Amino acid sequence: MHLPVMPPVAPMLAKPISDIPAGQLYEPKWDGFRSIIFRDGDEVEIGSRNERPMTRYFPEIVEAVLANFPRRAVIDGEIVVADTERNTLDFEALQQRIHPAASRVKLLSQQTPASFVAFDVLALGDHDLTERPMEQRRLMLSDAFTAARAPVYLTPMTRDISTAKRWFDQFEGAGLDGLIAKKLDLRYQPDKRVMSKIKHERTVDCVVAGYRVYKSEPDAIGSLLLGLYDERGVLNSVGVVGAFPAVTRKRMFGELRPLVTGLADHPWSWAAHEQGERTPRKNEMSRWNAGKDLSFVPLRPERVVEVRYDYMEGQRFRHTAQFVRWRPDREPRSCTYSQLGRPVSFDLADVLSGSP
Repeated sequence: MHLPVMPPVAPMLAKPISDIPAGQLYEPKWDGFRSIIFRDGDEVEIGSRNERPMTRYFPEIVEAVLANFPRRAVIDGEIVVADTERNTLDFEALQQRIHPAASRVKLLSQQTPASFVAFDVLALGDHDLTERPMEQRRLMLSDAFTAARAPVYLTPMTRDISTAKRWFDQFEGAGLDGLIAKKLDLRYQPDKRVMSKIKHERTVDCVVAGYRVYKSEPDAIGSLLLGLYDERGVLNSVGVVGAFPAVTRKRMFGELRPLVTGLADHPWSWAAHEQGERTPRKNEMSRWNAGKDLSFVPLRPERVVEVRYDYMEGQRFRHTAQFVRWRPDREPRSCTYSQLGRPVSFDLADVLSGSP
């Protein structure tokens, strides 16, 4: 492989801001595996955000690159698993694609095939484009992908802030939650937070049903395990809240000790886990957390906490929630999914086709 931009390359990053800036280029914020793909003739390499190759895990993407990319190109984008029947991106299915067994990789590439959404170009032919302005790179990317077909897509982009605001209101969940804004004259700067991301922030009251201790401090809280009741009255694990100051970790540990209980009758017992309920237990053997102790201390589900989150992925928070306050006035059984109540108001297939 001999390209003007060679792997590995750390992708350009975005910093969070609170409002949509004027006079920029706007595109949907995708939620998958950030990837820079390098193609030189018959050679393809898929890089990741941490600059490690992911080529072996996505054989269908390699085939799609050979069928749709220019013969010599370096393209920045996102690998996603798009479930258009359920109108959502399936990040859990995407995570399962990273598997050590070649036979399993091949099977999953057929059962949960991935797509690639392109949103920037670093090189075409013999030309390094990283010093070209974003506005020009976008035009060159659009020209290069005019004939691209699924599972390769060109992300929608607009300069119209009113359209961007409409997208921001529409993209409620389903793996598209917010916007990326890029200045027209932006050069490609690897590993620099020079783009902007605008995301929704919401709050919800959750049941605290367990905790994990802080690393190297057995008498301090590392994270609280959060739950919401579904329509059957089953408490589902929806995520965690952490990042507490040291003093708070110690104080909270003492406050929660009286609620510690046995696991046998806990909503997240092994029996519930084996019956397929959403509990934190499956993560104890997660290959994504190899070497980490992800066991938890069960608590009687009597305390309620308000947390801030960006969006749900299926039945859980996509990212770690942030602590807002304790809610002693709330009855745990009232903490249900009905609090969320934000229907997806767009068609994922339309977004993928570039016509949201």
